[in-house]
Amino acid sequence: MAVGEFPFPNMHAIPGFKLGIASAGIKRPGRKDVVVMEAVEGSEVVGVFTTNAFCAAPVTVCKERLAQGQPRVFITNTGNANACTGESGLTNAKAVCAEVARIMSVKESDVLPFSTGVIGEPLPVAKIMPVLADAIANLNESNWLDAGIGIMTTDTRPKGATESFVHQGETIYVSGIAKGSGMIKPNMATMLGYVATNAKVQRSVLQGLLMDATNKSFNRITVDGDTSTNDSGLLIATGKTNLPEITEAQGEYFEKLSAAVISVHEQLAKAIVTDGEGATKFVTVNVTGGADAEEPLKVAYAVAHSPLIKTALFASDPNWGRIVAAIGYAGIKDLDASQVRVHLGGVLIVEEGGRAASYTEEQGQAVMKQPSITIDIDLARGEFADRVWTTDLSHDYVTINADYRS
Repeated sequence: MAVGEFPFPNMHAIPGFKLGIASAGIKRPGRKDVVVMEAVEGSEVVGVFTTNAFCAAPVTVCKERLAQGQPRVFITNTGNANACTGESGLTNAKAVCAEVARIMSVKESDVLPFSTGVIGEPLPVAKIMPVLADAIANLNESNWLDAGIGIMTTDTRPKGATESFVHQGETIYVSGIAKGSGMIKPNMATMLGYVATNAKVQRSVLQGLLMDATNKSFNRITVDGDTSTNDSGLLIATGKTNLPEITEAQGEYFEKLSAAVISVHEQLAKAIVTDGEGATKFVTVNVTGGADAEEPLKVAYAVAHSPLIKTALFASDPNWGRIVAAIGYAGIKDLDASQVRVHLGGVLIVEEGGRAASYTEEQGQAVMKQPSITIDIDLARGEFADRVWTTDLSHDYVTINADYRS
């Protein structure tokens, strides 16, 4: 189940970046489940990863290799997370990378592994190895849609976003794909995300840009409050342009690139939420009036994570008491409840410590029946604001996750 229409866009090819797909039948025969991506030599690559202490073997390998060099080939498999697999998991991840390196005649350290799927089961190396050559032979700058399909797990649709802009007569492109549907409350990344641009960007500037884009997108979404063992996000700059290298996070060129990269990340983040497991509602929680930067986010996540609120959203039940209860336990010191104002889809529902005099149940019911809902909360304590995107919680979420391994 997914909320609304989110068609895969006509993606801009990124000069110097190719994608190839193959089928290893890891979980289902014939399914596209192995994706190889290649950035041209000299590309800058940066990443953000899960903070889960049980991070998957591929995450460990990626972090080590990014810290030591400049990898430019990426191998992804779905159907198996290669997480909580101990030393053998690391050995298997490196073995797959070694085979990719052999076929492509690159250094083993140039290859980064990514996995997603069931936790705790050995990586099916015997299935993956024979199809690597097929994925590599399939490498092409236009394979974004097939790659978007190839990285899916419980996703019901591929997720892509693309932007472009002109600077001094040169066109810069930004394109990206992501996967994610459940176990979504990322810390520093999404489930899996790959964004590329043909701009030439100094590595430290690129890392800062990725952190900023991630914090405004993938770090502002939640489906179920769980943080995956495999969350990973890459930003690749191939440098295939005549424009000079961006060496500082300032100036017109950087601002244009930043806007495009953030836009792609935000579109992908919204696509993940609208495809949340069992989701029937897409919900934006806006919080203003915070005394510091933390307060709005605390309140937004308290509301977005609440099972009581999420089930009320699924039932289209305007049970506004659950919203104020979540605001109250969000951990805001000395919060004056009498100053808090809450709007549901533009309808004032709470003010002066209780239900707004103008509010009627019929107004709330009309809002809650919509597939896209906005909850606006004003804490009236200061000038800080933030927002989180989330979903409702349906019967199908339980079914999907109860049957995940079958």
